[in-house]
Amino acid sequence: MKLKFLGTGTSQGVPVIGCTCEVCLSKNPKDKRFRASALVTTDENKKILIDCGPDFRQQMLVNQENNLDIALLTHEHNDHVIGLDDMRPLIFKSGQNMPLYSSERVGNEVKNRFPYAFADERYPGAPAFDLHTIDNKPFEVLDIEITPIEVIHYKITVFGYKFKNLAYITDAGFISETEKQKLKNLDVLILNCIRKFEPHPAHFILEDVINLFEELKPKKLFLTHLSHHFGLHDIEDKLLPEGIHLSYDGLEINF
Repeated sequence: MKLKFLGTGTSQGVPVIGCTCEVCLSKNPKDKRFRASALVTTDENKKILIDCGPDFRQQMLVNQENNLDIALLTHEHNDHVIGLDDMRPLIFKSGQNMPLYSSERVGNEVKNRFPYAFADERYPGAPAFDLHTIDNKPFEVLDIEITPIEVIHYKITVFGYKFKNLAYITDAGFISETEKQKLKNLDVLILNCIRKFEPHPAHFILEDVINLFEELKPKKLFLTHLSHHFGLHDIEDKLLPEGIHLSYDGLEINF
């Protein structure tokens, strides 16, 4: 299987509109970050999207990805769901509704934000989704087992997802001891890390991530959901402890 980072930035993306910091002005492609999202490709070449933010259309075009089988949603914030309407070409091509997997709360929010996709009489150009409610327990889809990881993002619960011995977690500021048991001794752990310093009420910062790396002991840990406050990729990546790496848009991990 393979995971590709479609986006590794925060809700504002990088560069940030109007910002003139060195990161936002950087010419290095690794400092250009779409909103956080990932694409998992199974051994049977099935495509699983994790989150569908406002950059979804560009992400698919840039990566020359033309198909999608299902989408997993971590939570309902706009930078993770507002691109769902741009799934229309894929839905029209397949002739089938797009399956979306999420908690009940997130599914209800999708209905509220895209009511035209669920109307009894839909406009011919509207998208069409099949909502699948999942709980905090493993489920099987496309012949693979996916394990949700429940984390806390400020005051709401968010699902991370585990495939085989890789876990992807975004928008987390706290992980309970129970959920940490699912994350121990992984081959690859992916965690959000908004910046190096200054505690954040809803996101991990670098100190938090290093502590989790030492506690959970994955073979490799990649940071995502990075803001322009973290610093330049080529400088900061070399300063990280051995085994911890900055992700970047387009990076692929085989697992």
